[in-house]
Amino acid sequence: MEAAPAERTELKSLSEGELESFAEAQGQPAYRGRQLFRWLYDKGAGSFEEMSSLPKDFRQSLAETAEIGALQPVGRQTADDQTVKALFRLPSGREIETVLIPALDARGEAKRLTVCVSSQVGCAMGCAFCATGLMDFRENVPAGLIYEQVRRMDVLAEERFGHGVTNVVYMGMGEPLLNYDGVLRSIGLLTHEKGRFGISPQRITVSTVGLARRIRDLAGEDPGTRLAVSLHAPTDEKRSAIMPVNESEKTDLAALEGALRHYHEQTGRTVTYEYCLFGDFNDGEDDARRLAEIARWVPSKVNLLMYNPVEGLDRFERTSEERLDAFAGTLAREGVTVTVRRSRGQSIDAACGQLKRESDGD
Repeated sequence: MEAAPAERTELKSLSEGELESFAEAQGQPAYRGRQLFRWLYDKGAGSFEEMSSLPKDFRQSLAETAEIGALQPVGRQTADDQTVKALFRLPSGREIETVLIPALDARGEAKRLTVCVSSQVGCAMGCAFCATGLMDFRENVPAGLIYEQVRRMDVLAEERFGHGVTNVVYMGMGEPLLNYDGVLRSIGLLTHEKGRFGISPQRITVSTVGLARRIRDLAGEDPGTRLAVSLHAPTDEKRSAIMPVNESEKTDLAALEGALRHYHEQTGRTVTYEYCLFGDFNDGEDDARRLAEIARWVPSKVNLLMYNPVEGLDRFERTSEERLDAFAGTLAREGVTVTVRRSRGQSIDAACGQLKRESDGD
């Protein structure tokens, strides 16, 4: 009976220190691991043959013992507002969507280019208004392939807009804090001074439905990023009706308040609340006043979003512009910093809550 082939080490998610240790285990000096890091995360090498500064025998050894995870481009759509949605296939055969969002000024120039990355295939949270939740959870996206989403869209940004990505948001498919280790590792790769990007952590936003324990963990490890909480309702009754995560006393509004107070005490940073308005559900004056109370838990701001229609989910309707204005006005009078965030990419189902891809690998 033949022995099963040895499992290859996937290099794309290893840190610089881990690559040094890997190189030493291969009989190479530690600095070869630092060279590997440069090839993977600065030059974007997709094969060992490209790594010309590495000795030939080491490259041959790598081909036998290691592999480089890769995203396979499957398709791309561009909206009228220049938002781009890309579809990528993972090594598993499942697919994820990544969005490049340009903020265009009056002259049509993109001063800010934001990549919205997916951290999971599907999502286990089951929010009643989100397309990704219809897929259920399939798998976590490894750190290196979260990084690779940004690299691929950075190349596109350079081609289309003349400069690279400026911001990253973990607001694509999945709940980032349920892929906690992968997300933190990917943040480390994106912010590493020797990588392609070296993005300031303050230009990275991690969004969560409000996993209290993980918010506390994030406060302790403090990667320096911004935190956004998908709130969407100001009472336990309404929030539980649309977000199953709120049904547990470990993740309800009281638990969330405790976690956010701890987060602010530990990091000193403000919190952003994402609040999607649904017609005649969470868009009344009483809702706005209760949201203002939540906004006073810690220094914060509120982003108001209009609901984006989702095929297969007909429970909700968009609020009217009049109710949106009244809601924002009430928050402002209550002293809340409020922004109305207009959806981008809605025509190609690339807006908030619309990302959903049935994959071929199931």
